[in-house]
Amino acid sequence: MTKQKHFFLFRGLIRESKHWGDFPDKLLTQNPGAKTTMIDIPGAGVHFKTPSPLSVKKMVEIMRESYLAARQEQDDCILVAISLGGMIAAQWMKSFPEDFQRAVLINTSYGGISKTFERLKPRALVYLFKVPTLKGRAKEAHILRLVSNHKNVFDQTLNLWEEIQKERPVSLANTIRQITAGGTFRIGNFKPQIPILILAATQDRMVSVNCSRAIADKWQVPIFEHPTAGHDLTADDPHWTIEKVTSFVR
Repeated sequence: MTKQKHFFLFRGLIRESKHWGDFPDKLLTQNPGAKTTMIDIPGAGVHFKTPSPLSVKKMVEIMRESYLAARQEQDDCILVAISLGGMIAAQWMKSFPEDFQRAVLINTSYGGISKTFERLKPRALVYLFKVPTLKGRAKEAHILRLVSNHKNVFDQTLNLWEEIQKERPVSLANTIRQITAGGTFRIGNFKPQIPILILAATQDRMVSVNCSRAIADKWQVPIFEHPTAGHDLTADDPHWTIEKVTSFVR
């Protein structure tokens, strides 16, 4: 039976499937015959009215129901996850090692491997304190200025994020719950038994690039760094990201 590439995409903190923008479509253009499934973290996206779990492990258990519903026997399952999604990916591979055949982890971090001030830079933490005081477009612009370094994509990305905020706003309670889950996440001595690719942004102003380097070093897996992009690598340079992902899965 011929295997079909099936990309499963996980976003990060208080982000959802629509925040991928046109990245999934561009990914399929470079991988003809493949398919994508985007799974939202509980508390965001289609689940924005649902309380977000206080642990990454519980997030995995809930999200796996969507995975099982989408997966087919002939699928070659490839995980692409960014930030908090990368923590979920690690726990998933630990809890259910047979689910995915390969994984790409973008700008993520794990407690026990990296220092707290690297997992969320102090200046970024101070910057984020203002988020609850803002609403609508101003709120999304504030977040975007932290996670994006490429001004040429700012307006288009901001328009999309404003629409998402209006349609499915993440509550303050769920924001705090997701921060708690991510901040307390530890992966221990686990090492995946499938091929892993790490992608990172050297100029990430939210999470230190040292976090991705530490994971790559601990697991002895390849890492590629983008020299100018920000934390939201797929928004700043989707073409570079897709090129690396496509080369990896081939």
